[in-house]
Amino acid sequence: MNEIPASETRSDSPSGPSGHPYPAAGVFWTFLRFGVSCFGGPIAHIGYFRNEFVTRRKWLDEAAFGDLLALCQFLPGPASSQLGFSIGLARAGYRGGLAAWLGFTLPSAVLMVLFAYGAGAATGPYAQALLHGLKLVAVVIVAQAVWGMAGTLSRGWARASITLGSALIALLIHSTWAQLAAITSGAAAGWLVCGPTESADIGSSVRIYVSRHVAAGALATFLGLLSLPALLGQFVSSPGVELFNAFYRSGALVFGGGHVVLPLLQQAFVTPGWVTNDAFLSGYGAAQALPGPLFTFAAYLGAIAHTTPRGIAGAALGVVSIFLPGVLILLAAIPYWQSLRREPLTRAMMSGASAAVVGLLAAALYRPLWVTSVTGATDLGLVVGGFALLVGWRTPPLVVVAAIPAAALGLKMLA
Repeated sequence: MNEIPASETRSDSPSGPSGHPYPAAGVFWTFLRFGVSCFGGPIAHIGYFRNEFVTRRKWLDEAAFGDLLALCQFLPGPASSQLGFSIGLARAGYRGGLAAWLGFTLPSAVLMVLFAYGAGAATGPYAQALLHGLKLVAVVIVAQAVWGMAGTLSRGWARASITLGSALIALLIHSTWAQLAAITSGAAAGWLVCGPTESADIGSSVRIYVSRHVAAGALATFLGLLSLPALLGQFVSSPGVELFNAFYRSGALVFGGGHVVLPLLQQAFVTPGWVTNDAFLSGYGAAQALPGPLFTFAAYLGAIAHTTPRGIAGAALGVVSIFLPGVLILLAAIPYWQSLRREPLTRAMMSGASAAVVGLLAAALYRPLWVTSVTGATDLGLVVGGFALLVGWRTPPLVVVAAIPAAALGLKMLA
């Protein structure tokens, strides 16, 4: 069956209320809101996306969301940004994917550049209380996501067992490869124990149109950019090429989300002396306190690196270079994933992989989110109250996002 390019219109392609293709501008503004409000790191971003696009907007259903998430978790690159790109791509074609990435990434990248130029980070006890409240919001959002996804993707003894096994792998194996091992094991277990009944609903509501030609070009570009700069370095000395290579290789070789890129970037920038270790850690701390994807740390490094280009040009090169491999490998995989997932065996494997993703989210809910955010009875009360508001009383998420940091600030002022 021939794949249809994302830019072409079909009667069953994503559309707005009028029946015309959904505008990329609408995708941009939707994701821009996430870019300025999504705190808590990549795991929390997944919870925000699920609440917005599955629960509120209903752009895709729970099974399709889990299907896409399993694919993005399996591939190298920043999973939450790849998931956002996929949702934009499904909604408004290639321009929608680009719009989703720009909206989600731009605010954090700009803030990281401002920090690099000395705008500073939030200091003082009250500012820290607000930031701590935002970390508690992330705990609540992820807990809601685990609760909702488990009800759909971990139904039945087979998938529940896969979820439990995946969580144990993530909690007991402290390795950057634990996530990949959990998803691979989940897919294998799905193949063995998930029958047609368990797997029939996976990916039921989303189709992303990427042509095989685009996929082949994306794969060739991904591999070429991974090897060509190193080959050129044997003959031509170019700081710009070296800077691009440092960012691109870090983005291409990371599995497990934004935090795993830390040692790769540290080796690429601190070891050759482009950035001091103190400056590196300072920027990384700021990146964790800001909304949006953690990979925008590259904007800070590109702006301050003792090489060329630097400043605004270096920041732009860093952001594009570190995100580019994740987008390319995603485009390369989508057409084959689209075809393969229709097969009963593949659906069973994707069912197992999706159940494994729920386990990974549950493990991440505990570590790092819970152990680094919930430090006492007061924090526990705020988290339980926020979860009750979201799940029990169906309170709009924006209310909870505002209420918990406000409560944290109020408690700090009364202390």
